[in-house]
Amino acid sequence: MIKGHARLLAKPAYEKLVAAEPILRRCIPVLIVIFLLIVALARFMQLYDLRMERENQARDMMGMVASSIARSLGQVEPTLPADRYQMAVQNALDNALPPTTTTTGQRVYVADATGQVIATAPRSPSEEARDFSTIVSGAQPLVIFGERAGVLTVDLDGDQPALATLRHLDGRLGFVAVATPLQAIYRDWRADVSLNVSIFIGTSGILLVILYGYFAQSARAQEADQIYQETYDRFDTALRRGRCGLWDWDVARGRLFWSKSMFELVGMAPRDALLGFGEVNGLVHPDDGDLMNLVEALYEANETTVDRMFRMRKADGSYVWLRIRVELVDADGTEPHLIGIAVDVTEQMRLAESSRTADIRLRDAIETISEAFVLWDTENKLVMCNSKYQQLHGIPDSALHPGTPYATVIGAGHQPVVRAQIPSEGRAEEGARSFEAQLNDGRWLQISERRTKDGGFVSVGTDITTIKRHEEKLIDGERRLMATIADLRQSRQKLEQQAQEMVELAEKYSEQKDRAEAANRTKSEFLANISHELRTPLNAIIGFSEIMQSGLFGPLGSPKYGEYCQDINASGNFLLNVINDVLDMARIEAGRMTLDMEPLRLDEIVDDAARVMSPEASTRKVTIESDLEDGLALNADRRAVKQMVLNLLSNAVKFTPENGHIGIRARRIGSAVTLTIEDNGIGIPKEALKKLGQPFEQVQNQFTKSHKGSGLGLAITRSLAELHGGAMRIRSQEGRGTIVSIRLPLAQTAEPEPPTGASAGVALRLGASAEPSR
Repeated sequence: MIKGHARLLAKPAYEKLVAAEPILRRCIPVLIVIFLLIVALARFMQLYDLRMERENQARDMMGMVASSIARSLGQVEPTLPADRYQMAVQNALDNALPPTTTTTGQRVYVADATGQVIATAPRSPSEEARDFSTIVSGAQPLVIFGERAGVLTVDLDGDQPALATLRHLDGRLGFVAVATPLQAIYRDWRADVSLNVSIFIGTSGILLVILYGYFAQSARAQEADQIYQETYDRFDTALRRGRCGLWDWDVARGRLFWSKSMFELVGMAPRDALLGFGEVNGLVHPDDGDLMNLVEALYEANETTVDRMFRMRKADGSYVWLRIRVELVDADGTEPHLIGIAVDVTEQMRLAESSRTADIRLRDAIETISEAFVLWDTENKLVMCNSKYQQLHGIPDSALHPGTPYATVIGAGHQPVVRAQIPSEGRAEEGARSFEAQLNDGRWLQISERRTKDGGFVSVGTDITTIKRHEEKLIDGERRLMATIADLRQSRQKLEQQAQEMVELAEKYSEQKDRAEAANRTKSEFLANISHELRTPLNAIIGFSEIMQSGLFGPLGSPKYGEYCQDINASGNFLLNVINDVLDMARIEAGRMTLDMEPLRLDEIVDDAARVMSPEASTRKVTIESDLEDGLALNADRRAVKQMVLNLLSNAVKFTPENGHIGIRARRIGSAVTLTIEDNGIGIPKEALKKLGQPFEQVQNQFTKSHKGSGLGLAITRSLAELHGGAMRIRSQEGRGTIVSIRLPLAQTAEPEPPTGASAGVALRLGASAEPSR
């Protein structure tokens, strides 16, 4: 209330001050910092100008001193005696020095024509007889140009910066130089700098203390405002949570103050301004009276408190029920106030109405159910029952008035005969029971009684006549079922005997399977061992045949020997490839096959394979053309893919006659790549297509075939494709040509299953050459 009045009276100046306070609080430290920066910048500029002024004064003074000494020495030099000349020059220099020259830190050097110092002021015997350039570093321009060089920055004794100027002399003297260390020039200026810095630091400290005091006071004020705001927010939150609103009605002026929670109750936007009586009175429902009548009734009855309920219109047009409880304060004064709270009782009013409606609906529902229902209170008096209960028990209307004792109601009707008590499932409730009873007309009831929370009990009777009749039929069916179960038991014994026989057969099958697998492993080990034993002499045969072909140790003699060596070498290589294929077959059957998956480009693999087969194709006058989709890449084993392409391309070249054509195509289809190699060779008979792709299978037998090979090329290709999760397909027409397609997935989404059966006879030869299998 006080806050609302204060804001009303101080508005708009108060609101402007509150709005500007955060800005002022932020601006004050910024302004102080800006002020200190301006003061610091001004003092810096002033000190910098003073420094330059001191330096210029020193330069001018040095020039005048050097000119004065040079003029004096020039006048007396001709009169100086030749003997003890250096002492005479020193005396002449002491006489020529202007007053306060040496007290200001200046040094004077007189040198002869060779640049050797012969006199100094103040007197420094250690520097006399030394070369001037060793005392003053960087003085070469001064020695050369003299007065025209002006005043330059040099180093004294190599490490002391100073200003120096030089004047040339006539006669036996070379020049006179005046040097002043910078430390001596800036001595007074540094004292001024120290004083100004001390003053600036002191001023800054005072301002910072003032700023700290301001912020401390501001923080305390802000903390007090925060405490007040938190208290007000808690009070307002309590009102909102309690669905209450604060009223302060100035009866004399006809103005009202509402809290924020009161505005929320009526759905209006909160505001700090006071409300007029007419505005508030217009929100009251016309059927609930007038607020002014309430005040008049108070004065007439000489009372000070009011407790009244009425409806008030919300902003959306709906009404809210309010219960206002106010007290008349300062009733005999000039400014009486009605102060109190208004409570939202809309929910209570709605619940009361809902309770009345629910009671009516409950009575209708009880009346419409098919069960007999009766409710008794804690004194065993009738509360209510439905017509079904009255009908089943034959009770007259005169005995069913609410409040009739239990004994009277039961005595007025027909009592059923209790036949069976129904046991409760689980933990029985206290005072609860269920039983079956038979009426005089033969009907059956299942009666359930439960205690209510207030100590009474409720009884519900359900007509179970139909269920009882079904039970009789079920008992008869159960007898028949028992006879059927006996027959089934005999059948079950026969089935168990048959199952035992099946188990014995399965054990025999498992034993035969283990023997077959052991034989297969023995075969694989034998092939691996015998192949290894064959490779050792074959490598010697191939190596020595190559040496004999090359004539490394001299000619063989007859040319026939060369042909024999070439046949030996070719046969040895062919047999070595066959052995390699057999070793690969043994390796995969032993389960030692692995793939090294990596991203690769298909065009590179095809180009390499075509380049390998180009010499043989050129010999047979067969052309190879490639038609690959751009940018085809997949995740696969590089050696395996190259082996597949080489095997298919080798077969195409081998079985294509002269002037034949071989085409290689590759396309992306969905999530896979299809590689197709097509030739116009001799083709494959239709009946032989089913056998191709199995180890050691060829179209011709070993005695009639016209092309040599092991019969493992297509088997290797099919197995490698299946290891990648792909497949191989062969289409051919005898005399027209053959088309072999390989489908490989672009990415391996799961570990592919190892090939079985015919395709299990191949593995990728790790470390072996990419020679195609024939």
